[in-house]
Amino acid sequence: MAASHKPSFIGGCFSKLLFLVLLAALLGLGAAAFFVTQPQDLSDLSTETAATRALPKRDIKAVLKSALDRSYPVTLSETELNQWLGRTLITKQGGVFEGRVTLDRVWIRLEDGRAEVIMARRFLGHPFTVSMYLQVERVEGMKGTSTEITLHGGPYLKDFPDPPRGGRFGQLVVPQGFLILVMPAYEKLAALFHEEIELGFRDMARIKIEKGRLILNPQDPSSQQGLPQAF
Repeated sequence: MAASHKPSFIGGCFSKLLFLVLLAALLGLGAAAFFVTQPQDLSDLSTETAATRALPKRDIKAVLKSALDRSYPVTLSETELNQWLGRTLITKQGGVFEGRVTLDRVWIRLEDGRAEVIMARRFLGHPFTVSMYLQVERVEGMKGTSTEITLHGGPYLKDFPDPPRGGRFGQLVVPQGFLILVMPAYEKLAALFHEEIELGFRDMARIKIEKGRLILNPQDPSSQQGLPQAF
């Protein structure tokens, strides 16, 4: 008689286990959805002081052209880049974003080894942020060494290289594959700053991202020493 109850006992345990797995999955999805709707904290980027307001308002495109023409390295601070974006984006976005998507502001956060490009939007009056991580890599090819910009922010999990971190939806860090959902918006944004991207990333021989600053150098690493200091 005892043996005849064994299948139902096993079935009962399996159904409970399945229920717990589904419950955990639903709770995980709910938590993820919550963090997606919460905009990331931008206070470290948006806070201005008397010192930052006093920074010279340089024309980034002109600065990059001068660095390339005269072959000297240039350093751009995170604050300077964000102030420049704040001044220029409104005038640039009219023909591309107007009437299609609500875009309040674009920010850049510079960390050691990577940059985060953040779009701050509003949906039905609610603030919403998405971001994309960028890294710079030196690649050996048939034509020598070149600089490439990769769309990721390092491994998603510390001990596993794949999948890499792609960016953040709200406060939630997402794998690189999720960037397909926001790539059209970033492509439109890149089109607005095509010249600056070409000058700052395609034409520069060396690019270094540090905490709070971007260092661009048009000089090839194999060139002679004794070069002028960064401006």
